[in-house]
Amino acid sequence: MAETAKDDTKPSASTAAAEPAIVTAPAKSLQSSKTVIGDLFPELLVEAIGTFALIFMGVGAIVMTNTASGPNLIAVGLAHGLAIALMVAAAGHISGGAYNPAVCVALVVARKLAPLKAVFFIIAELVGAVLAAWLLTTIFPAAMVTAANLGVPSVGNGFSQQEAFIAEIVTTFFLVYVIFGVAIDKRGPASIAALCIGLTISMDIFATGNVSGAAMNPARWFGPALVQHSWDNGIIWIAGPLAGALLAAVVYFYIYLRNQTD
Repeated sequence: MAETAKDDTKPSASTAAAEPAIVTAPAKSLQSSKTVIGDLFPELLVEAIGTFALIFMGVGAIVMTNTASGPNLIAVGLAHGLAIALMVAAAGHISGGAYNPAVCVALVVARKLAPLKAVFFIIAELVGAVLAAWLLTTIFPAAMVTAANLGVPSVGNGFSQQEAFIAEIVTTFFLVYVIFGVAIDKRGPASIAALCIGLTISMDIFATGNVSGAAMNPARWFGPALVQHSWDNGIIWIAGPLAGALLAAVVYFYIYLRNQTD
């Protein structure tokens, strides 16, 4: 779900035609900060809008369906999964469609995304998340926002912080594992990459949404947390996704693809 051309070099026309848009976004010059921002602006805008869509639709579903017993997990899972699947399909060919700081870090580890470029991507994603969360507070009544705590991920009733942390590691592992399988590995089903990624998000939410919120994405936590001023147990939704994403990158890229050449 992010730019994956080897060593940030632009692939040939023949390889681009055979690969999903998600792995063929052109690399940009990183000669100066001004040039970086100017050259990367379309890609940064894509990352911001895509993450905005995830937060707006996903958190919107939480606020909209929230009851005394919690939100409708099916609606929430589908909203998050559809948002990412559609954003990857719509603009993944421009930026690569990471929409997730943990995914960016995993791609850096796999040498598929330049570190400096990843920093700009992550900033854009966090900005998109904050704007979406803020806009939701202008749409929904304050009582609904407060009742749902603006969808800020939390440790579920009856579960411990440790269990929520493990849930975030496992769910993010499978998300990034699928991303590598359908968008990085050229042998994968590239034509349905966006669908596979979106379905993985929905699957994870169905399984552990009541345990940890199944954020799988530090930006998914950060945007609502900043707007709502709700920081409880924040390390779970930063360290958990990062750990799961890094583990998936090591397993898939350094074990499965160790003998593969780009």
